[in-house]
Amino acid sequence: MNRHILFFDIDGTILSEVTHVISADTKAAIEAARKNGHLAFINTGRTLEELDDRILSLDFDGLVCGCGTYILHEKEVLLNQKLTKEVMDSVLSDLKKCNLEACLEGVNKVYFDKDSTNDTICSLRASMKARNFQLGTFDDSDIDFTKFTIWVQDTSDYSSFYESQKKNFTFIDRGNSFFEIVPHGYSKATGIQFLLDHFNLSIDDAYAFGDSTNDLSMLTYVPHSIAMGNSDPSLFPLVSFVTKDVDDNGISYALKHFNLI
Repeated sequence: MNRHILFFDIDGTILSEVTHVISADTKAAIEAARKNGHLAFINTGRTLEELDDRILSLDFDGLVCGCGTYILHEKEVLLNQKLTKEVMDSVLSDLKKCNLEACLEGVNKVYFDKDSTNDTICSLRASMKARNFQLGTFDDSDIDFTKFTIWVQDTSDYSSFYESQKKNFTFIDRGNSFFEIVPHGYSKATGIQFLLDHFNLSIDDAYAFGDSTNDLSMLTYVPHSIAMGNSDPSLFPLVSFVTKDVDDNGISYALKHFNLI
């Protein structure tokens, strides 16, 4: 059997957004693929600090985090792309001027505005604190983030923020006035190509599994693209295969379809 490399999004792909767990069937299917000699990597928009034990306890060959800005194979860090202090300072200044709520995501810490009373921010911060994530504030002197997300409010000046930061970042519209913002030149697709080069594999050896619009870069990059049955329907015409829902053993169904297990 030829060796292939498999890339899995987390939320809605291997992690159920209904039960908030990774099913035993999904774990067994990925393990079976690895036993068949295939490589399996998480490929996520989350930074390393945003991965909890549900993910870190799984037997993957490595991680592509922060939309391709951080790549880990086994225990070796292959890539850790950092923002300059000048860029980070400009983001912080523009967020304040444009009245935007944000979560700044780093490899070792996640940062929030300590004065925010926004319900979404407060809920997200409480959830991360409950999962023992390392949290900081926008005022930290050693702030260090690689990407971020913003929530546009009625009183926000999104246009000015975009005009100021478009030279530094790619803006991914996640819907409902929510944007994921990643440094230019990095994506889930660049993470795939980095590892194909690292392992001397061809693009034909790559399989990508996802469910949302922030997976589009990798789903449209590889020839073997799989959308979960519970995906945003806009993905269905753009992929090579639509599998079952994550809660209906969609991962194992797809791996069997492609004769990977």
